[in-house]
Amino acid sequence: MNYTVVLPAAGSGKRMKANKNKLLLELFNKPIFLYTLEVFQQDPNCESIWLAVKKDERELIETCVNQYGITKVHGYAEGGMERQDSVRACLEAIPPCGVVLVHDAARPFIDPSVISELVGTAQASGAAIAAVPVKDTIKKARDGIITETVNREQLWMIQTPQAFRYELILAAAQAAAKDGFLGTDEAMLVERLGHPVEIVESTYENVKMTTPEDLIYGKAILENRKQEEKK
Repeated sequence: MNYTVVLPAAGSGKRMKANKNKLLLELFNKPIFLYTLEVFQQDPNCESIWLAVKKDERELIETCVNQYGITKVHGYAEGGMERQDSVRACLEAIPPCGVVLVHDAARPFIDPSVISELVGTAQASGAAIAAVPVKDTIKKARDGIITETVNREQLWMIQTPQAFRYELILAAAQAAAKDGFLGTDEAMLVERLGHPVEIVESTYENVKMTTPEDLIYGKAILENRKQEEKK
């Protein structure tokens, strides 16, 4: 079950409190986004990787890609104002294919078995997203006063990758652009077309490197994996 993966990588370091793209920050002397690329480089089912990047960062990112021997990067698209624009730019640039994964370049710890299940599910039903059950109690509030305690058994924390048949996600992305609709993730664009989206349970390690605290967690994951490899 082969697939193509799209990685929007044109973000900023605002929430990371960095003065550059957070993907260029390092974990143990290697940029975050390269850990992510290596997951797909090592997956035999990944046919190609496409990156949406800022125009002024493309040369630097290409240099890193070549330096670390990432041979599956087949192309780059120029990142847009919103993540949604960046993803659409990639979708419109890649050759038609079967299944497309959209993944946050800042999530370097995705489990390959989750990727495999996502691809199979998307191939069968059209759309599938990675998610984990909510662990904490969730409450609704108005003006600082709790109005409701939500049943968490029906709640999921959504992650990436999000997997789709190519024709479906391209149509959803283009329809959203035409209508001026801005969604919070790719699944939302597919949902508004009336197409069901299935959930594939992921792992809690698949955290997005967003804030300085996440870097601490990321280093802990890497250290733990190194210890596991030694056993």
